[in-house]
Amino acid sequence: MEILSIFSKEFAAYGKVLDGFDTTELVSTLKTSTPIGSGVEYVMSEPALEILPIAKQFSENAFGGSDIQIGWCNGHNTKLNCLEYHKSSEINIGSEDFILLLATMTDIENGRLDTARVKAFKAPANTAVELYSTTLHYAPCSAVKEQGFKVAVVLPMGTNGKLSADFRAVNQEDKMLWAVNKWLLAHPESTEASQGAAVLLDGENIDIAI
Repeated sequence: MEILSIFSKEFAAYGKVLDGFDTTELVSTLKTSTPIGSGVEYVMSEPALEILPIAKQFSENAFGGSDIQIGWCNGHNTKLNCLEYHKSSEINIGSEDFILLLATMTDIENGRLDTARVKAFKAPANTAVELYSTTLHYAPCSAVKEQGFKVAVVLPMGTNGKLSADFRAVNQEDKMLWAVNKWLLAHPESTEASQGAAVLLDGENIDIAI
C-alpha cells in the first residue's frame, strides 16, 4: 500500500497540519507518563496531558473556545479493523512517526464503505495533525516495524464516553453510534464486530505490514 505524507496535496481532503502550537512538552509528557502495551489501548482523558498549557491553547484556538479532552492511543497496530467519525475535528500528536488509514464521508455508498477507498498517510513525530469531521479514521498504525506508537488525541469533552442507557436509534446512522460522538463502521474480522458494532466495511481488512 502506498503511504503518502500528511504534507502531500492528497491529504488536504482529510485534514491539515496545525501551525503555531509548540507540542514539545506534550510529547515529552506523553512519552514519560503513558504506558504502551502489545495491543492498542485508548484513554479518552489523561490528567497529565490536560494540565499542560497547550491544553488551553487547543481549547481556545483549535476548538474555538469549546471544552476539550486530551487522551492517548498507544500500542502496536498494522491493521484497519474499523473506521470511525465524529461530528467534530480530532487532533493527533505522536511521540513517534505514525501512520493513519483514512477515508472520507463521500466514500460511503448506500451506507457501506469499500476498504479499497482507504488511503494511508504518514505523520511525523511532534506534529499536530487535524482530522476533519468528514474524515473516517481509527487507531494509528506503527510507522516502523515493532516500534509501536504513542499518540495524543484531542477531542471535544465527552467524546468516546458511554452512551446514555436510554438511547434509542431513530435512523440508519444511529445504528453506527458506538459511543458519545463516535460513529463506527466495523470490518467483519474486527473485535468490534464480534462485540456488536455495525459491520459496514467491505473488502480487505487492510494490513500495512503485508
